[in-house]
Amino acid sequence: MEKQTSERRTTPVSTAFRKPVLGDGAAVCELIRNCPPLDVNSCYCYFLLCSHFAGTSVVAESGDAITGFISAYLEPSAPDTVFVWQVAVAESQRGTGLAGRMLDAIMARTECAGVRWLETTVSPSNRASRRLFERFAERHGARLEELPFLEAAHFGDSGHEAEPLLRIGPLGGA
Repeated sequence: MEKQTSERRTTPVSTAFRKPVLGDGAAVCELIRNCPPLDVNSCYCYFLLCSHFAGTSVVAESGDAITGFISAYLEPSAPDTVFVWQVAVAESQRGTGLAGRMLDAIMARTECAGVRWLETTVSPSNRASRRLFERFAERHGARLEELPFLEAAHFGDSGHEAEPLLRIGPLGGA
């Protein structure tokens, strides 16, 4: 068994990015299960994300394995805004910058040509996700603003943390 270290990997594994397809749903669901603290939705939900929101979501493949996934969609009432729902990276790929490259791959798509804002929610304790979006804002020369959105009370008695809204922009190209 290989010893786990907290060192940042410096050489990314060869990875291909593509739009998800319906058949990816089960593998994406399994990836999410292996990426705490992400909330695991039903496999059915991931089938819908992979088919209905393929244009604004991304799968990362290394060899024949799905090693990353981002679910995102254009907000119906604000088509210049992409909302990033979940970001998952397989343990073997963490520390390689894969999540940032997946975000950039989504933003480079024609479906996002008119996007000026990226929004997401991230709980305060999820420092890795918060840093991902801070770096995205820095790379794109955009502001990152934190706004109240989902309070802990919205989640009932589940013990779920509040999830403030992170709004990044304006982004160029629109």
